Amino acid sequence: MEIRKDPGKITQNRPDSMESGDQRVRRAPDLGRKKIRVLIAKAGLDGHDRGAKVVAAALRDAGMEVIYTGLRQTPEMIVEAAIQEDVDVIGISLLSGAHMTIFPKILTLMKEKGLTEVLLFGGGIIPEKDIKALKELGVGELFTPGTLTTDIVSYVRSWKDSKEETQEQKK
Repeated sequence: MEIRKDPGKITQNRPDSMESGDQRVRRAPDLGRKKIRVLIAKAGLDGHDRGAKVVAAALRDAGMEVIYTGLRQTPEMIVEAAIQEDVDVIGISLLSGAHMTIFPKILTLMKEKGLTEVLLFGGGIIPEKDIKALKELGVGELFTPGTLTTDIVSYVRSWKDSKEETQEQKK
């Protein structure tokens, strides 16, 4: 995955490390576990993707496999990409105010396509009352501006660990 951090610089994936500005960042060891696969998408007509790219880079730097879909994705495109990429997690970035339309649509499509074991989380400018309503519908955590990327990484890892523990208990 390549992420443009600024118009003149592209970071490149490397097998054991990656360049991040002027410093070298070591990947977290996967300890023999399957990497967490995360799809990051910008839904709707929102054209501002810096936050999505920052989150994608943080998840990648934490050792996750990240697929960034780019701008102006429809809910159908997002869910189809999630199926094709066999992801564990879908992260949606929304700044346009369409969160009460887009998140429910993605959830509906995920259920229709059998993605009931995939986490849907997101972030953006979302009022607290809407965060509560979206969580009640089944959306995972919703992060607002100023959230530390380490909090997002921890949330995704905790969700995956909890999911694996539940699957182990069922065996």
